[in-house]
Amino acid sequence: MPSPLIWRAIWAAVAVVFLAALTVAALPYVASTRIVRDRIAWEMSAWSGFRVAIQGTPQIQVWPKFSAVLTDVTLSKWTEAQEPPVIEAERVEIDLSALAALRGDVVFSTVRLIRPTIRTEPTAGGLLLPAIPTGGRIARAVDAARAVVQANPANPDTGKLPSDEFGSVEFRDGRVVTRVKDADAEVITSLTGQASWSALNDAASLQASGIWRGESVAVDLSSAKPLLLLAGGTAPVTASLKAAPANFSFTGNAGLAQNAFVDGQMKFSAPSLRRVLEWTGAGIAPGTAVGAVSVSSKFSAGSGRMKLDNSEIALDKNSGMGVLDISFAEALPVVSGTLAFDTLDLRAFLSAFTPLASVKQVPDDIDNGFADRLNLDLRLSAAHATAGAIQLADVAATVQIKNGLSVFDISDATAFGGNIQTGLRFDRRPEGTQVEMKLLASDINGAAFADAAGMKRLVPTGTGTVSLILKGPGKAWDTILENADGSFTANFGSGNLNGFNLTDFLKHNEQGGFFPLDEVTDGNLPIDGAELKATISRGVARLDKAEVRAGKTKLWLAGIVPYAGRGLALSGDVVQSSPQPAPAAPAASGQQPAPAATPANGQPPAPEPQQPGQAPNAPAPGQNGQQPAPQAAAPAPAPAPSPAPAQKETSFFVGGTWSTPFISPINRRPYAE
Repeated sequence: MPSPLIWRAIWAAVAVVFLAALTVAALPYVASTRIVRDRIAWEMSAWSGFRVAIQGTPQIQVWPKFSAVLTDVTLSKWTEAQEPPVIEAERVEIDLSALAALRGDVVFSTVRLIRPTIRTEPTAGGLLLPAIPTGGRIARAVDAARAVVQANPANPDTGKLPSDEFGSVEFRDGRVVTRVKDADAEVITSLTGQASWSALNDAASLQASGIWRGESVAVDLSSAKPLLLLAGGTAPVTASLKAAPANFSFTGNAGLAQNAFVDGQMKFSAPSLRRVLEWTGAGIAPGTAVGAVSVSSKFSAGSGRMKLDNSEIALDKNSGMGVLDISFAEALPVVSGTLAFDTLDLRAFLSAFTPLASVKQVPDDIDNGFADRLNLDLRLSAAHATAGAIQLADVAATVQIKNGLSVFDISDATAFGGNIQTGLRFDRRPEGTQVEMKLLASDINGAAFADAAGMKRLVPTGTGTVSLILKGPGKAWDTILENADGSFTANFGSGNLNGFNLTDFLKHNEQGGFFPLDEVTDGNLPIDGAELKATISRGVARLDKAEVRAGKTKLWLAGIVPYAGRGLALSGDVVQSSPQPAPAAPAASGQQPAPAATPANGQPPAPEPQQPGQAPNAPAPGQNGQQPAPQAAAPAPAPAPSPAPAQKETSFFVGGTWSTPFISPINRRPYAE
């Protein structure tokens, strides 16, 4: 038989099993009568500081873990009973401690909110945040931590921080809303995540994902001393945001006191800056795509200012360095700074602020959205830059936006072998937008300038200067150019007139009938110089002077060139100079002319035309039948004046359009006789 010791061991084991079974059987009764009815709502309220109400009948689950399932749970402010709850959830699952439940205590380890709705209110800074409770254990812990921080702000004693155990809060398929015209407007949907905070004096983290403005966003926040952070002290913080339009990360220190600040390293990247501006609600109309952008910088913010130092910026793979400063002290944010690039696509950089592309590459409506939302003052420099097909070097430029005025200026740049200065202004006035464009190109190569402008013919290739000034009203590029006023001048030295065969042109003109200019573009005309002056009024260019000099040939044009319709109405002349034959040589010095014959009627002959060297009014030889007395040799004759050259003019009319001009002869003049 077993010994008494063995029997006692068996009976002890049976007693333990019986007590365990009894405990399991008693848990639902104990939980339902003491925990749910008396303690869960009170405990949730004690932690959160809100008034907690549970409308549904609680359910107690023992397996696989001891938990309570609550339905229709609301958390409301104590002082505003008539307002909607701050948080409401269709279902709340709470993991409980079984031993604490048997003692009549409630100890949460995990709380899961299923399909919660979180209501937010706009703050003074424009952020949407939930209401802050005025009581509760967390609020009291923050007050205690604030006293620790105030005692020693530079090095608070973390050993005096409250050490209450907290746990984690999970949320699934939730949403964040705000009140708009007495109705809930969704801000974030499909909200899922978890906040973990094992103890109030320990580290905490938050991972959440949801849909904001149509894009899926994932947020990750963590801090080694979150209680110090909430109390206004300084604590290390890491933060990241990941979404299809943009990624952002920050590592450094932060403080949430009255003068909140952050200081650390940040990284930002986006495949399209325009998509980010549209997504964040910057109010920029869809249009020209702004390329990928990335920023890595030392980042600091506080007292209404943000600063990016030692910034490494890449825009469409164009890398640069610089400093940016953002101030919120005025009615509109002010962005200022200096950026230096090795290579830079000016159009991609500036299209977010000032439309710079050509007419065919920009939307119909001019995008001035930023002029109403911020003030901007940027200084740019680039060793190499492009503006569409134009290649520039040693660029110094500015971008300025203030009070509805957008200005882009290139104060100095090298291009086409010369120097370029240009400016673009968009002035938004109550009566409409005024646009002004200026260009001054000095000592440039005409062929390079024409190639960049897309002009392949009738362009001088020599060195010259071009000036353009345009100003006009309108909200779209076409309406501005159709109504613009201004001027255009160009002067070029010796070179060639590309795409013009003068011989073929004159031949076609002599034959009569109109012909397309394309038939005489298979040659180049060497020229001594070219000059063009035009006055532009309401989108129509009137040629004040258009002249090409090519040796003894001069070609000129006059007329109008309207922008609307792209038509041509010009008249022109090709003037060719040819010298007359030289006059006969005078008689040799000292010889006497032969006597004049006496007419048959006996009358004296008519006076002969005066010969070179003959004295004025001298009698003709042999007059009155007498021989003239011998005279001394006549002086050398005076040189005859050079004969004026004869001119041949070929007149013509130019019609058609810019892309397909036609020539029609007017008349033909032979050489002067």
